[in-house]
Amino acid sequence: MIHINLICLGKLKEKFWREAENEYLKRLSAFSKIKIHELKEESFNEKNSPKIIKQKEAEKILSILKKQDGLIIALDEHGQQFSSIAFAEKIKPAGKITFIIGGPLGLDESVLKIANLKLSLSSMTFTHQMVRVILWEQTYRAMMINSNRKYHY
Repeated sequence: MIHINLICLGKLKEKFWREAENEYLKRLSAFSKIKIHELKEESFNEKNSPKIIKQKEAEKILSILKKQDGLIIALDEHGQQFSSIAFAEKIKPAGKITFIIGGPLGLDESVLKIANLKLSLSSMTFTHQMVRVILWEQTYRAMMINSNRKYHY
């Protein structure tokens, strides 16, 4: 059984995102144990330095991340993109995976340096809520692919 940790800034606010996430978490429970670490986002406005905001958020992420091992995957707009099959192959050998989703400003370089893989889900930009659901769906799809079960055509 694969152990999956999600470290993310912010919570799923809308009920429909929580329901979608719960559906994929239920499906994934056949393949993995999952722990979600929801961290408080830093408040900011256009007068604040994005660099300082990202550094403050990085401190929170790193305090959880230093207790993690295995494959560390940071979601980043400049990261690698994979087909679903290639993503399944990438995570197949991992016994433990930690996914990191940053705040609206992205992840600080200190977090990105620690990651084994920087992953981009698309060239487009999505909300954090959407990213969580898309990530869970693709992770479930990868588990189905890796176990030779029908879901991906």
